[in-house]
Amino acid sequence: MTYDRLVCANCAAPVTEGRCPVCRANRERLPQPTGLTPAMLLALVVALVAAMALLVAVRGL
Repeated sequence: MTYDRLVCANCAAPVTEGRCPVCRANRERLPQPTGLTPAMLLALVVALVAAMALLVAVRGL
């Protein structure tokens, strides 16, 4: 189960919506997402492959 699926026992709404004071208080206690998107992950992989290719090219000279 992920944190975005938690349901508040006070108002029976998803905690991430923050409909009641209990939801809002519990939402503040939840860990915040890191923000690593699939596009950022792909860019990191591409950069790593490019760096490795550059290293191989330089060592080959």
